[in-house]
Amino acid sequence: MKTRIREYRNKLGLTQEELAEMVGVTRQTIIALERGRYNPSLILAHRVTRALGGEHIEDIFLLDEDG
Repeated sequence: MKTRIREYRNKLGLTQEELAEMVGVTRQTIIALERGRYNPSLILAHRVTRALGGEHIEDIFLLDEDG
């Protein structure tokens, strides 16, 4: 799954560690999300979206319909 986490995080001036603390996960989880190596639960996707100022999960998480 592709995401816009890094883009939004950088706009807000947040580190991976800061975002991880905000949503209650490890920095390694944020890294995996940013690289598209981990598909989050709906709850985690919602937490990340809200932490980054998005209104809808689709603002941050992009469904890769090809794969």
